[in-house]
Amino acid sequence: MAQEIKPIKRSSQLAPLSREHHDGLLFAWKIKQGLDNKTPLDKLRKYSLWYWQQHIKPHFFQEEKILMPYMPANHPMAKQLKEEHDQIRELILSLDAEADERDFTILADLLNKHIRFEERQLFAFLEEILTPEQLDKVFQQLEEHPLTCGEWNDEFWVKK
Repeated sequence: MAQEIKPIKRSSQLAPLSREHHDGLLFAWKIKQGLDNKTPLDKLRKYSLWYWQQHIKPHFFQEEKILMPYMPANHPMAKQLKEEHDQIRELILSLDAEADERDFTILADLLNKHIRFEERQLFAFLEEILTPEQLDKVFQQLEEHPLTCGEWNDEFWVKK
């Protein structure tokens, strides 16, 4: 019998980041669907750069400037967070006219893996070590730095 995967119950203070993670997983899915639909790679590049500016870059700011200060210095999860952010940042910003399908697949897979790490390990760790007051402070800071995102209108991920 298949094991049922239960959704992770997230603290209300970290829930805004989890909602953004859902959007990130959707981005990765859209890239893969775009590849399956033979979307021109230039369109995927433009979408990825747009998504970087609108979503990922401000989200990384929230995690690095708001969450990381609450983590023990040199903690392995803080190190992993920063290293994976740097990998994703470099990969997206290196997408150019020579980018191929493999680059987009790597990006989608890396983002997917990174979000799963944050949701399953990092956030659980933070909810364990932070006091309710610290979590409230995190939430307050997230509210002070909200994501203001536009919409991408070309639904290249939809099969025609």
